[in-house]
Amino acid sequence: MIVFELICADRHRFEGWFASAGDFEGQKARGLLSCPVCSDSSIEKLLTAKIGRADGEPTRESAQPPVAPAARPRNLHEVIDYILLNTENVGENFPAEARRIHHKEVPQRNIRGVASGEETRELLEEGIAVMPLPIPPRKDWH
Repeated sequence: MIVFELICADRHRFEGWFASAGDFEGQKARGLLSCPVCSDSSIEKLLTAKIGRADGEPTRESAQPPVAPAARPRNLHEVIDYILLNTENVGENFPAEARRIHHKEVPQRNIRGVASGEETRELLEEGIAVMPLPIPPRKDWH
């Protein structure tokens, strides 16, 4: 596995774990990468220094192998199904509805919808717990 420091167009920094540099490039080319903060799919790799052992010995492989790629789509499918079945889609009204729920103006319920990066930042600054979850189109769930 290789870890890259990544950045989106809105300058949110995060790390991504990939099987190889080619795996990163392939996922980027297929549009599979997105920022965990704002869901932006314009992702770039930042330059980072290689970290190695001081004694010059090669590092050992991880004791636990990575999860098999075949298992990921099934798990992703289950997570997406759970979210879609257990939330109400409020669409573009998401920021306003999240505030109404937070301020107890309407009954508590699980919602999902659309918010810009700026709207998401504002909600978080107001103490409203939200999490961007980019859900890929159903055809890409496999």
